[in-house]
Amino acid sequence: MDTIEIVGLIAATLTTSSFVPQVYKTWRHKSTRDISLTMYLAFLVGTILWLYYGIEHGSLAIILANAITGILVIFVILLKLRY
Repeated sequence: MDTIEIVGLIAATLTTSSFVPQVYKTWRHKSTRDISLTMYLAFLVGTILWLYYGIEHGSLAIILANAITGILVIFVILLKLRY
């Protein structure tokens, strides 16, 4: 694995893990009042497009980051629709 892919994996870990506190807080408090559904829907579309881009370029960092982020974003959207 080359150095730039390692940098990408570190960046992917940091940016993807930044969603975990929001998901946890939303799930724990059962409140989504201050979360913008429009923002999360737009973000999900962007994440899906980045995932496609990563697949086309064969970039493990982009694929992992956007697959995991997409799952977390979908979870927040589902919580927003539920609460």
